[in-house]
Amino acid sequence: MTSMGDKGSVQTQTKVLSQDSWTQVSCPCCVSKQVEPLVLIQLSDNVQPVTKRWLISLIETSKRHGGAALLAHPGEDECGDVVVVSAPRCTFLKATEDLGLCKKYHNEDMVAFSYHDRDNFSNVDDMQEFLTLAERQYIVKNELDSLQAQKKQRIPGVPEAPGVLEAWENICQKLVRAGVIKDIFPLHDQQRLNDLGRRWYSKKQIWGQPLDAIQSYFGSTVAFYFSFLDFYTWALIPPAFLGLVLTFLLPGGGGVVKEQAGEGVMEEDDDGPSVSGHMVQAVFSMLWSTLFIELWKRRSSSLSHRWGTLNLAERFAGPRPGFHGTLGLNPETGRLEPLFPEWQRQLRVGLVSLPLVGLFLGLVVLGMTCFYHGEALVQGFHQDSGSLFSGVLLYMPSIAHIVYTNMLGNVYHAVAMQLTEWENHREESSFQNHHTTKVLLYVTIYVCLLSIFAQRLASMLIGNQLVNQCTEVVVPFIVDRFLSAPHKKEQEDDLEMDKLRAQRSLPPYPGLFAEYIELLLQFGYLSLFSCVYPLTAVLLLLNNITEIRGDAYKICKLFRKPFSAPVSNMGVWQTAFEVLGFVSVMSNCWLLLLSPRVQEFCLEGGISGKNIILVAILVEHVLILVKMVLAFMIPDEPDWVRIKREQIEFNSMQALGQQVRMT
Repeated sequence: MTSMGDKGSVQTQTKVLSQDSWTQVSCPCCVSKQVEPLVLIQLSDNVQPVTKRWLISLIETSKRHGGAALLAHPGEDECGDVVVVSAPRCTFLKATEDLGLCKKYHNEDMVAFSYHDRDNFSNVDDMQEFLTLAERQYIVKNELDSLQAQKKQRIPGVPEAPGVLEAWENICQKLVRAGVIKDIFPLHDQQRLNDLGRRWYSKKQIWGQPLDAIQSYFGSTVAFYFSFLDFYTWALIPPAFLGLVLTFLLPGGGGVVKEQAGEGVMEEDDDGPSVSGHMVQAVFSMLWSTLFIELWKRRSSSLSHRWGTLNLAERFAGPRPGFHGTLGLNPETGRLEPLFPEWQRQLRVGLVSLPLVGLFLGLVVLGMTCFYHGEALVQGFHQDSGSLFSGVLLYMPSIAHIVYTNMLGNVYHAVAMQLTEWENHREESSFQNHHTTKVLLYVTIYVCLLSIFAQRLASMLIGNQLVNQCTEVVVPFIVDRFLSAPHKKEQEDDLEMDKLRAQRSLPPYPGLFAEYIELLLQFGYLSLFSCVYPLTAVLLLLNNITEIRGDAYKICKLFRKPFSAPVSNMGVWQTAFEVLGFVSVMSNCWLLLLSPRVQEFCLEGGISGKNIILVAILVEHVLILVKMVLAFMIPDEPDWVRIKREQIEFNSMQALGQQVRMT
């Protein structure tokens, strides 16, 4: 929760805004001498004053009259291109109940908040203590997104063609399309951000993150990512230790693959681990991936309870901001909103999205094939010439493949986003699930194809990690310290600079999608191919130690503050890691089957090729059964969290029953 020092930073931030210029509230309990600026609406440079006044009036109007019931400030200039938005106490409290957030009751238990029982909750009169900064900003954004025109009308100061609002049309979306609104983003609290940075990425120690402070400032979506990254990095220590033992300490443990001097060719090492070493690594990888996922679920549920998101409301959500269709009555809720036939959406998915996704998957296969043939070509050329030039050419197929894969991945991610937008999903959860599924399909095919080139895993893994470290740590550091330094110096020297406007120069935060994809690829390398290259976990551990600080530095210093919806877990990403953990069993079994050392061992034992396959299938099914039993035996949440969740559900039912009886 916000401390007294945080209140002081809010007072410092509000000095640039005149308190007298905030719109007024009629509710006596919501009157405050100090209003905290939370969200900035950036208008176009040529916006008309009449349009800005109309928007401010709409923001402050009560909900029953079609407004957002928020507080608005015109900025330093009445005719300027910014509107600063906050919210009164009652709006915050009602939204907290609608979201299903849990807050501390008078007995210190976490209880689902009820507006009618608000006086029994701790700190209910102080919104900076009751709600986190991220929650307050999200509530403001959610109320702005819910603005709808009550009737057909014109937007003052906007030309007639783009300036007509249809009845029940989303107002913010219309203003964006009409060019009135450029962007809406939450404001940084610079003092709190600096304090968080000192505790997060600037400190000397390697391990540990201020997760509660991250959740309070950036929200649970960001906090769950960094908590997972921290948990995953710690979990890499056991497989890294095993990899070091198998590689350097066991007899004949020189590694599964090695690179021939001067040829760049990865092949099985005669001094590599024995068959038992292969099997130990494969079985350990299967057990580790299962335990890791199941223990993370327990960790996730504990954090969800601590952050008050364990029992988020399951209600009929309104359409997401990008949804469009013909205006009509929703048959489930009876609300007037845009409607889009489900059969049209399925038609778009089946006839357009699936073929395009298949095309890109074909390009992945084509890239792998070209890599294989290119490598064979340069190896033959080097054997014939033996020159220094041909030796350098040996590394070109790997470099070209890494560049091709990264470029194709970036294009595919953009196409996947456009396709999902075009499919026009009503709910935000459905949109995210379809988008993530497209990308996960791409990642899964790519990772599975890597098994064909398992002998080159070391070079591909090291190359990808070097590229990621360069793009995520080195380049942002250079941009922030050198290219942006003169601009920062000007800001520090100009004491009259509008600090709210200064935040507009920062680019928007790109989100956590690419970060999760990177972790998913890492998890695929480790769980699917660790028996091929035991040092995989060691390389990933070293990478993630800098990854944590690099990601923290980027979100704090290089981008605008993102909005963060309250969430109770990682969502569809958790399922993605579970699927990869399941696939890892099959991958490790068949990689062992294809290993020349294992095949030689089986043939020496008098086992025919057909029986080898049957044994591999039997072992695969046994390991899958063991994996399922382990997952079943380990509860997804600790007993104390389960009891707390059931208590929250019981108390919510009782509170609902009391409200029904009162009405």
